[in-house]
Amino acid sequence: MTSAAEQIVAQARKHQTDREKTYRGQALKLYPWVCGRCTREFDNKNLQELTVHHKNHDHDDNPADGSNWELLCLYCHDNEHSKYEEMRFESLKTDNAAANSGGSGNPFAGLGDLLKK
Repeated sequence: MTSAAEQIVAQARKHQTDREKTYRGQALKLYPWVCGRCTREFDNKNLQELTVHHKNHDHDDNPADGSNWELLCLYCHDNEHSKYEEMRFESLKTDNAAANSGGSGNPFAGLGDLLKK
């Protein structure tokens, strides 16, 4: 029978292997542990604060070469997504304004003539 410590070590190794199969595990192997924006460096003590950002914002696009990933700290990652959401919102406002412009007709054309009568 194995001791409790051996079971804990075995479980930790299994979790590490499972994590390494994820895109985060792959990205951490491919890239240095540095934020791609603020250049903050990470080690095993604070590695949980380093995230994987999908450059094209598609979390299902995970090429094995890591070309759609960049490592960002929590703060830069949040900032990147905020910028993306602002851009999307501005785009929606512009699209709605164009759709509601009513075309090139002038609703007041001929109003002056009507008022003179």
